[in-house]
Amino acid sequence: ATQASRQPGSTFKPFLYLSALENGRTPATIYNDAPIVFEDSELETAWRPQNSSGQFYGPTTLREGLYRSRNLVSIRLLRDLGINTTLSYLKQLRLPTENMPSNLSLSLGSGLLTPMELARGFAVIANGGYDVQPYLIERIEEWDGTVVYEAPKTILCDENCDASQTQVADAEQSTSEQPPEIEGMTLPASAAEENTTKPRIMQRLADERSIYIMHSMMQDVVRRGTGRRALALNRSDIAGKTGTTNEQKDTWFAGFNHDIATTVWVGFDQPSPLGRGEYGASTALPIWVDYMKVALADQPAATMPRPNGIVNIRINPETGERARPGEEAVFEIFKEEDAPSPLPAESIGGNGDNGNGDDLSRQIF
Repeated sequence: ATQASRQPGSTFKPFLYLSALENGRTPATIYNDAPIVFEDSELETAWRPQNSSGQFYGPTTLREGLYRSRNLVSIRLLRDLGINTTLSYLKQLRLPTENMPSNLSLSLGSGLLTPMELARGFAVIANGGYDVQPYLIERIEEWDGTVVYEAPKTILCDENCDASQTQVADAEQSTSEQPPEIEGMTLPASAAEENTTKPRIMQRLADERSIYIMHSMMQDVVRRGTGRRALALNRSDIAGKTGTTNEQKDTWFAGFNHDIATTVWVGFDQPSPLGRGEYGASTALPIWVDYMKVALADQPAATMPRPNGIVNIRINPETGERARPGEEAVFEIFKEEDAPSPLPAESIGGNGDNGNGDDLSRQIF
């Protein structure tokens, strides 16, 4: 969990899509799922990335691109955002980037992460966008129930977090307590300090509205996409993402509700193919379901509260633009400032031209 650095495959895509939501894109932004070829003078052959199905599906919204795990959409999205912008955002999320490539294969999860690092990243998404500092020991008790050590409490912080941390440190320095006694022995001051439960300030790393939209998009992975086997839990609060690397050497499922995030990886100690036809949905996801069936037993649904600044708008699913009266439409959620522009009055029921010769019907990258 802490040492096996493996390629996360498509389980990396939520971080790329979250970066997109933080940089002005929306679930309705259209990218073209079409063949693309990259020539590289250092390679003997050109890179021709494909979807796992080997097919291409044309203009696709980011929402559908994520829940159907379309590789060509992710590649074009990364090219549009910029590799440096995306790597900087990963650092903002405090994901390690030293083993991330500075090329477009990054979009397909060709970097390296341990299961713990991936689980921590998904926990940041699950909890609403706050930092997470993993720990392995929650509490140590003596035989009679005396607590010797307890993991620090967590304080969530949205702003002025450095000042809050300073206040906590000042409060600790002003509190003089006797070192605890353990089996008749008084711990030295240094050991006593190690056993105090200093609260940790966990600051916000991502816009809560972007996180809320990401929850919605990743719930569709379970409802409509590659993670449908998670429907076996009969819960409405589950979101997640499957992942499979080249030659099926690593398969993943990372999923969560608002309370708990869990990552499952399946592979060999020495990387080798699991077998033809093995994917995250068929190997890792069933394990995840078996574990979460126990972890979430008798627990109520836990969904992220809807933050202010989110709007619902009817859109044309083919264009990503506001739907015209009488047009086939679906509802999509947007941050207020990123919502599609109102349709010009002259284009309603017309040909979608704004009078300047500009086609307003779609923007495809």
